[in-house]
Amino acid sequence: MSAHDSEPASTLGSHLDLEADVLVIGGGPAGTWAAWSAATQGAKVILADKGYCGTSGATAAAGTTVWYISKEANREAELSKRETLGGFLCDRHWMNRVLDQARINLNRLVEWGYPFSVDDNGHPYLRSLHQGAEYMRLMRKQVKKAGVKILDHSPALELLVDIDGGVAGAKGISRQTGDRWTIRAGAVILATGGCAFLSKTLGCNVLTGDGYLMAAEAGAELSGMEFSNAYALTPAFASVTKGAYYRYATFTYEDGTVIEGDRRVIARTLLTQPVYACIDKASEEERSWMQTIQHNFFLPFERVGIDPFTQRFPVTLRLEGTVRGTGGLRIVDETCATSVPGLYAVGDAATRELICGGGSGGGSPNAAWASASGCWAGEAAASYARQLGDRVNQRSVQRIGGAALHPDTSRTFDPTEVIRAVQAEVIPYDRNLFRTEQNLSESLDKLHELWVEIRNTSVLSDKQAIQAREAAAMVATARWMYATALERKESRGMHKHEDYPQLDAKQQHRLLSGGLDRVWVKPEQDISVKELVKQ
Repeated sequence: MSAHDSEPASTLGSHLDLEADVLVIGGGPAGTWAAWSAATQGAKVILADKGYCGTSGATAAAGTTVWYISKEANREAELSKRETLGGFLCDRHWMNRVLDQARINLNRLVEWGYPFSVDDNGHPYLRSLHQGAEYMRLMRKQVKKAGVKILDHSPALELLVDIDGGVAGAKGISRQTGDRWTIRAGAVILATGGCAFLSKTLGCNVLTGDGYLMAAEAGAELSGMEFSNAYALTPAFASVTKGAYYRYATFTYEDGTVIEGDRRVIARTLLTQPVYACIDKASEEERSWMQTIQHNFFLPFERVGIDPFTQRFPVTLRLEGTVRGTGGLRIVDETCATSVPGLYAVGDAATRELICGGGSGGGSPNAAWASASGCWAGEAAASYARQLGDRVNQRSVQRIGGAALHPDTSRTFDPTEVIRAVQAEVIPYDRNLFRTEQNLSESLDKLHELWVEIRNTSVLSDKQAIQAREAAAMVATARWMYATALERKESRGMHKHEDYPQLDAKQQHRLLSGGLDRVWVKPEQDISVKELVKQ
């Protein structure tokens, strides 16, 4: 028997039973590239998306730049810059791999007809996928063309494992019909994105750390979860988190006095009073191309009748967590496999420390990583399933027994209250951005209490099951975040520790974390994959 506390999947009576060689969970850029890649290898692929594949997620809502170097002579300088920003936790080999694969995939998009803008020489400007909706519409089209079956509005709730602990599919629910589904698969690719804690950032309400929790329940570990406190500047009345244009802004106090300093200074000011911005440093030419490239940035201003180039507007900072941070599931080889057999992680579901270290890559490296990791994992997952031969869908599968999915409904909880309680610990700047040992410890104690509350409970109806798992995933994610933040007693990358403000050369290593009822954190070099599987 598996070491997991499990029961036969056949006892649950799912309304929809499907089989595939490869199951992709998540339909954003990484998920669609993974599904396309696996399908072009001849695999039978199913993609299950929490939203509608092609419109759900941060990229579809806002577009993105892409990490792309047009002149190879500039590569060394770019890699050096990224290493410094990331606190020297990047890996040159992976950085080069991603740049090379992203270039291949961008040229594929040219062939498929994505409407890139053109430079002065008439060549496609490959560094910008500014039409995010068009990009994802095109990816959906290519995925379907490759023969992938798409299940929209069908979030996965839990993974299934075989008798040896290898991942063998997943269970979920259809938002539209309420029916349960079970998909048996030779391999599973998690493309579930990061966790933004329902902080009202544009396109991120489907990004609640679901993949982290499902993978951890199967025995996977995470890496870089201390690098998870990315905040984005937005108008106080909007959710658009595209921040590049604020480099042209003047920030002021309510009385009009200019605020000197970086985003952390703005955050400290916001703790006690409003902050205003005006994008008044842009020239007429710059204003023109801004509105052309990122029109959706300006839509909130149009709705309220503000000219952001000439009028002040209130701003705030919204938590993007691991979406624009770099923490995520640890991958153990170049195929983006996790330490759990048959399970792969791509895009923001996986750690991006390999290319960004501890510094936020923003949209650019994350977009390149999404397409590259998706391609590698899709090809590898197809190969893994093929090697199973006739056993691919004949294995005896079991449920793991996930948080908030306990069959005993005598103990229930309100997911909404749990979500609010998590947000109270992770969204405030003085908790997550300005970190201290006291505040981290206090928050972690409260989060542990929340976990105990929901661990072996359930909800009263299928309708609440999705929200209950989101709540559980957010609690689990926050615990890994703060446990690793406490362990890193220095300031490196985006992790700024008020009690340890200096960079410590002795801590130039990645931190792995995991565990459910007991969270653990260890330096990467102190632990082997074999040990982690046993945790």
